[in-house]
Amino acid sequence: MDGGGTRLGGLDGIRGLAALFVVLHHCWLLSFPGFPADTGPGWAGWLLYGHFAVVVFIALSGFSLAVSPARSGWRLGGLRRFARRRAWRILPPYWAALLFSLAVAWLLVPQPGQPVPTAKTVVVYGLLLQDVIGSPSPNGALWSIAVEAQLYFVFPLLLLLVRRLGAWAMAGVVAVVVVAVGMLAAYVPAVGLLMRLTPQFAVLFAAGVLAAGVLRARTRLPLHWAAAGAALPVLVLIVVQGSEWTVARFFWVDLALAPAAGLLLAAVALGRPRPLVRLLDTRPVRTLGSFSYSLYLVHAPIVVAVNHFLVAPLLEPGTGRLLALLAVAAPASVLFAWGFAAAFELPFQRYRSAAALRARFTGRTRTPATGPPPAAGSSP
Repeated sequence: MDGGGTRLGGLDGIRGLAALFVVLHHCWLLSFPGFPADTGPGWAGWLLYGHFAVVVFIALSGFSLAVSPARSGWRLGGLRRFARRRAWRILPPYWAALLFSLAVAWLLVPQPGQPVPTAKTVVVYGLLLQDVIGSPSPNGALWSIAVEAQLYFVFPLLLLLVRRLGAWAMAGVVAVVVVAVGMLAAYVPAVGLLMRLTPQFAVLFAAGVLAAGVLRARTRLPLHWAAAGAALPVLVLIVVQGSEWTVARFFWVDLALAPAAGLLLAAVALGRPRPLVRLLDTRPVRTLGSFSYSLYLVHAPIVVAVNHFLVAPLLEPGTGRLLALLAVAAPASVLFAWGFAAAFELPFQRYRSAAALRARFTGRTRTPATGPPPAAGSSP
């Protein structure tokens, strides 16, 4: 769904496939040592780049949040209302996933390369400050949720820039500031600290906002071909230079992918290319997208536990371990996430306030009072 309650075909599918890609990426990481070196078979090399699924999530977040304002003169409809709805949508499943992750790390197995979480972990991750303050990680996927939450604070400012300067100027201002940070980070220690916030994601988020404005214009331009043209040089560079070069330069590679990400989202929302949209809108893919946020939140502890207790004792690192994790850990993550979403995510989509949710579970009403759920767009 978009912010106005009209469903935009394909976007849920993008969200679902991106979340599944992150799951497969973590299976790859546990199967082949040496990341960012590509030590696996050539056919599986693409699984090394799970980071780019987060690139898609961030652009999609900006896009989904901006669709409704774009149709209303780029107005937010109230800061308090926006903040309340974002918190209601994002925090309950996030905090539930944090508790689940802590339980797995404390009682079963911590994340690879991480010590057992501490009280500091609980505070830092509970307040979504993990990209600002270091602490043992209970879940290798939660880092990006802090970045996205911080972008929510920037979103009203982006809309203000759009109203004052225009959408293209807004994107340009964000890009100039972020590029300046990237260029100065190595020379100015205070600026270098900002790199912990993954500042390139602000450009991706702004690209999503800009793409929502393109959607509003209902252009007939072949945006899908423009997206392919924008992505192709970057993809060729990644293939030629290899994984170690790419990972070391994620900041610049992410920036280079921002135009392609924005164009792709606008194209899919407009129904192009039709074969891709039909695929993304099939029931299995669309259903996966409906609980993609939960899948993103809970899969890492599950993959790690399955590997630690079931797969690693039987199989050495290599292709056999990867295939076993893909066969066991990935489906287990999807099934668990489906149940987790039913308890901790979907109710907060369907019932937009504590009163509506309480009334539903006390039997006072059978239908949501505030309409259909929004796109989970905002988050993975």
